[in-house]
Amino acid sequence: MTVTIYVPRDSGSLALGADKVAKALAAEIAKRRLDARIVRNGSRGMYWLEPMVEVATSAGRVAYGPVQAKDVGALLDAGLLDGGNHALALGDPEKIPFFARQQRLTFARCGITDPVSLEDYEAHGGLRGLRNALKLTPAEIVKQVTDSGLRGRGGAGFPTGIKWNTVLEAQGERKYIVCNADEGDSGTFSDRMVMEGDPFVLIEGMAIAGIATGATKGYIYLRSEYPHASIALREAIDAARKAGVLGQRILGSDHAFDMEVRIGAGAYVCGEETALLDSLEGKRGQVRAKPPLPAHKGLFGKPTVINNVISLASVPIIMDKGAEFYRDFGMGRSRGTIPIQLTGNVRHGGLFEAAFGMTLGELVDDIGGGTATGRAVRAVQVGGPLGAYFPRALFDTPFDYEAFAARDGLIGHAGIVVFDDSVDMLKQARFAMEFCAIESCGKCTPCRIGSTRGVETLDRLAANIEPEKQVELVTDLCNTMKFGSLCALGGFTPYPVMSALTHFPEDFRPQPMREAAE
Repeated sequence: MTVTIYVPRDSGSLALGADKVAKALAAEIAKRRLDARIVRNGSRGMYWLEPMVEVATSAGRVAYGPVQAKDVGALLDAGLLDGGNHALALGDPEKIPFFARQQRLTFARCGITDPVSLEDYEAHGGLRGLRNALKLTPAEIVKQVTDSGLRGRGGAGFPTGIKWNTVLEAQGERKYIVCNADEGDSGTFSDRMVMEGDPFVLIEGMAIAGIATGATKGYIYLRSEYPHASIALREAIDAARKAGVLGQRILGSDHAFDMEVRIGAGAYVCGEETALLDSLEGKRGQVRAKPPLPAHKGLFGKPTVINNVISLASVPIIMDKGAEFYRDFGMGRSRGTIPIQLTGNVRHGGLFEAAFGMTLGELVDDIGGGTATGRAVRAVQVGGPLGAYFPRALFDTPFDYEAFAARDGLIGHAGIVVFDDSVDMLKQARFAMEFCAIESCGKCTPCRIGSTRGVETLDRLAANIEPEKQVELVTDLCNTMKFGSLCALGGFTPYPVMSALTHFPEDFRPQPMREAAE
């Protein structure tokens, strides 16, 4: 009987040497004439254990990791194909504490299936949501998504069902579904992981969105830095089209929907939905004033649904299990699960999917294992480069949209970047202003000029030039940017700056005072 060995193909694992491991395995299998095959799966998201090799045995899967190419010979000698004992053996991957504590809905197949095998996708529950959707009216689909409580997983947390309903009711001879896959926040990789590890779930979610709103064409706007995701998506789209999952008659129904991948040019501002639309139309990516909303006048002036990857990838589970099933996860107005990405100076970095409600402290200390350096955690930034910095005093904050907003924070794309006690928060505040200045589309003055003046002001503060005046000035700049910017790039930049100033004021003192305090 042929033994199946799984070696991840996603870019996170490739960066850690997965291709070298796969090549070494293939060479040894051929040399030893072993009855085995290699399947390149996605990662399960435990990146401190990658590359993680899994073997399908009669007793279930057995994992080994982190595996390097030089380990392959010894692993085979130790009985890898039978799940033999070795120093790198991890046992059942689903019993590893980091994985066992998760509630995997959106990422249920990541690391388990062959990402580009539609047959494997269906064997693990795929397309059930789409088939259920085809039995309902568009309004019934929208109601189910609305009742589930699903909110946008890209930043603002806007209710997905309301957005879909607006497009459903809008008049237009053509409508579009646009997937925002321009995942540009630092410390985030959930979109990339699902596109590389389970692309069919995104295709299924977009097809359901098309049926629900009357859209017949979809676009995935993918950042140029994700070439492996592009390859997986295009291969999966071709397979779906050949199988009738996409096309003029979806699974033999009267509904038509097709889609394609479009590559962006690396501008952070194109993660904002209206700048994304301009870029998708072939224009320079600049923010559009609203109204009109994209739901009324979006891509090419037509009614358009714009959701991010995780929002759309969550839809198949809702249509498969039902709105109540999904809504039972979470807390308050934050329902379902959220893929939390633990990065930065953290011992156990990776993706952790769980229901809303775990505290920041649980995520950083218990799940993440504290810092990789072993030093004390001083700050965490949640929500990308424009997210607020939280000190340990706020680690009791539950992961919930409203709870974070109440403490002047943002969940955003749910990336958590950990910093130990060696971090200089003045430098972090300056980085936020510099990032905004570089990435601004330049359309509005508060963002374009405010961020540039912010860098200059913080540089004067670091040089001890009238420090009290600089603090007052940067506070005023932040207030102007927050309320005067056209989009969230300029509007959210004050969050990291003001949170650093509020929670870590000692780093903004004149240098002699800082040295004395230390």
